[in-house]
Amino acid sequence: MLGVLAGFFVVWCIILVGWFVGRSKVLGENARQVLSSLTFFVASPALLFETLSKARLQEIFAEPLLVTAVAAISSAIVFFSIAKFWLKRALPDALMSSMAASLANSANLGIPIAVYVLGDASYVAPLLIFQLAFFTPMFLMILDSSTSSHRTTPLRFVLMILRNPMIVGSALGLVVAGTGWTVPALVMEPIHLIGGAAIPAMLIAFGMSLNGTRPLQAAAGRRLDALLASGFKLVIQPAAAYTFARFALGLDGHALFAVVVTSGLPTAQNVFVAASRYQTGLTVAKDTVLITTVVAVPAMIGVALLLT
Repeated sequence: MLGVLAGFFVVWCIILVGWFVGRSKVLGENARQVLSSLTFFVASPALLFETLSKARLQEIFAEPLLVTAVAAISSAIVFFSIAKFWLKRALPDALMSSMAASLANSANLGIPIAVYVLGDASYVAPLLIFQLAFFTPMFLMILDSSTSSHRTTPLRFVLMILRNPMIVGSALGLVVAGTGWTVPALVMEPIHLIGGAAIPAMLIAFGMSLNGTRPLQAAAGRRLDALLASGFKLVIQPAAAYTFARFALGLDGHALFAVVVTSGLPTAQNVFVAASRYQTGLTVAKDTVLITTVVAVPAMIGVALLLT
C-alpha cells in the first residue's frame, strides 16, 4: 500500500510542478502543446518500444486485453442508450458523449500511472492497443457515417492507424518481443534516453492543462451529460472491469488491481479533439476531460485502498 501511495505522490508532485509552470508561463504560451507533441511523436513511442520489446506477449494478449475491451464497450453502450433515449440527444451528440464516457487517457496519464503505481509500463499496453487499433477508429467511423461534413473510407482509417506513432512504437516493440531478437545496446541506449523524457514531460504538460478552465457552466445546458459521463468513466467502467475480471476470469491480487486502475483512467484529451473536428458534443467533451482528469487520481487512490 505504501508503495502505491508513494507512486501517486510522485505523479501528483510532477503534475503540480506543471501547474505552477503553466500558471507562471515561464515556458511561453505554446509550451504545453510543444511538450504534448514531444511526448506523442517522439518520447512515448520510444518508451513503448523499449517496454514492449522486453514484454511477454502472452501477458499482453490475454485477460487484461479482454477486460479492457469488455469494460470500455459495455460502458459506451450503456451510456449511449441513456444519452440517446433518456436525455434525447441527437445521434452525433450521443456518440461523442459516449466516447467521453469510455475512452481513457492511456498515454498522457496512463503510462505514468503504470510506471509509478503499477510498477511497469506494459500494464497499460493492452489499453493502448485496444483503443488505438480498434476503439477510437470505431467511434470515428460511426461519427463519420452520422455527419454530413466528413466522410472517411475504411482505407483512410487503416492508414491513420498505421501512421500513429504510438501504434508504430508498440507494433515494433511487439515484433521484437515476438521474434526474441535482442536490440543492440548501441541502438537501445538512445531509445532508452529519449523514452525517459516521456513521463515527466507528459505530467508537466498535464499539469499545465489544468490552468484557466471552468467546467459545468450553466449556460451550456449540458451539466447532466458531463456529470453522467464523468461518473461512467471513473466509477462504472472500473466497476465493470472489476466485476468481469474478478468473477468471470478469476483475476486477483496485483493483476486485478492493474486492470481496474487502467479502466479508471480519465477521459482522453483526444475526445475534445474529435469533438472539435466534428463540431458536436464540445461542451460535454471539454467538461468531462477536465472533471475526470482532476478527480481520477484521488479516485484511483480510493481503488488502491480497497484492493491492496
